[in-house]
Amino acid sequence: MKKLLVLLIFGLYYINGLFAQEKPNIVVIISDDHAFQAISAYGNKLIKTPGIDRIAKEGAIFQKAYVTNSLCGPSRASLLTGQYSHINGFKDNTHSVFNHDQDSFAKRLQAAGYQTAWVGKQHLGDKPQGFDYYSILPGQGQYYNPDFIGMDGKIEREEGYVTNIITQKSEKWLDQRDRNKPFCIVIGHKATHRSWAPDTADFGKYDHIKFPIPANFYDAYKTRTAASQQTMSISKDMTLGYDLKMNTPEQELKDGLLNRMNAAQKTAWKKYYDPIRADFIKQNLTGKALDEWKYERYMSDYMSTASSLDRNINEVLNYLDKNNLTKNTIVIYLSDQGFYLGEHGWFDKRFMYEESFRTPFVMRYPGVIKPGTVNNDFVMNIDIAPTLLKAAGVEVPSTVQGESILPLFNAKTAKPREAIYYHYYEDRGEHNVSPQFGIKTARYKLIRFYDQVNGWELFDLQKDPKEMENIYDKQENKSLITTLRKQLAALIDKYKDEEAKALL
Repeated sequence: MKKLLVLLIFGLYYINGLFAQEKPNIVVIISDDHAFQAISAYGNKLIKTPGIDRIAKEGAIFQKAYVTNSLCGPSRASLLTGQYSHINGFKDNTHSVFNHDQDSFAKRLQAAGYQTAWVGKQHLGDKPQGFDYYSILPGQGQYYNPDFIGMDGKIEREEGYVTNIITQKSEKWLDQRDRNKPFCIVIGHKATHRSWAPDTADFGKYDHIKFPIPANFYDAYKTRTAASQQTMSISKDMTLGYDLKMNTPEQELKDGLLNRMNAAQKTAWKKYYDPIRADFIKQNLTGKALDEWKYERYMSDYMSTASSLDRNINEVLNYLDKNNLTKNTIVIYLSDQGFYLGEHGWFDKRFMYEESFRTPFVMRYPGVIKPGTVNNDFVMNIDIAPTLLKAAGVEVPSTVQGESILPLFNAKTAKPREAIYYHYYEDRGEHNVSPQFGIKTARYKLIRFYDQVNGWELFDLQKDPKEMENIYDKQENKSLITTLRKQLAALIDKYKDEEAKALL
């Protein structure tokens, strides 16, 4: 009888473990400020991103993926909660405090038996909830020898390059997990955030390429008041020291980035950047020649930093292969928003214009997503939470405002959005971008600026894909504007944005 009982218990344990593993494992990799234009899968033929490209090749690439609010912390808050910023309470990085007591997909998965972890940048305070393990960067974190906050609240410095360390920590947790339970890990990268510091192994990787100046690099911002008032211009606002590493020896003594480096890192840094600085001084550039030199240096550092990122994404994919996890693991890669790579003469994000609003998004889900899928439906970062919960067989709370994207892979169930809504809330922030909300349809984009700049913008994306001419004041568009404003009002009601409703 005792032997039979032991066998019964063992059998139930085995069956429960087997059942648990029928649920998909989940790996979400989220980067910072990584532009879709900087990915070869999205058509950039000058650079190579084999890691991200592999996810797209073995799963789906989303050509119309967007964010609710193009800013680091708020985007991650929307990812976790599946809600717009005005609902989850985290509107901007400066004044908002994220309430970790609120619901999240991580908490729901954890309650359903998933092991959960977040490693790297979260940017939502230092006490995450819903995770069995976390090791996160304080705030923005550092590229070299970064600090990490552990579950005991202690801050410890790790030797090395941040992107590599985040991957190593993630794999270590995966090695130590309970293999009888499904897992969900969010790998949050600092790259490619300003000031774009590559791994020493990637210094100069793209110096042999001359990146073409965007056609609207010298945008004069005619008809666009808010665009004319920003302070994110490569020409005027990108610094030679902090951004482009052209500090004088005296400035280097005060450079927080260099002061964190060990001897080997500093030697490699100086070996690469000192000759560039000497040549720059010798050229004595001014005017457009200086502007375009700054652009090329920006592109070289940015793309090299992105290369470090992609290599680590590929490393995670290889880890899944080696550990027989590939077939039963959802892998998602996205950025927390888009980024300007010289378009409109800018760096940074924030605007509802396409390069900022749109984000790269690729997803692999063996058995569900057909390899090589190209999706052209509107999807948003608030859709991640309900998608993962649906995939795991977990109830999606009614408070979630996003929609599962899984039905989009079935012609019988697909109900794509006709329009998407955006709201950026920060007033007079770091780059002086006016608060704004708006709607994007298949052809048009309508934006309402308020507080700092008060007015409307309308773009015909079919005729003007670079968003250069605001046609809101043209008489022939009155009927169109009436229709779009009704659609905008409907989305504002749907997402319960009372602040925007009062400004219509």
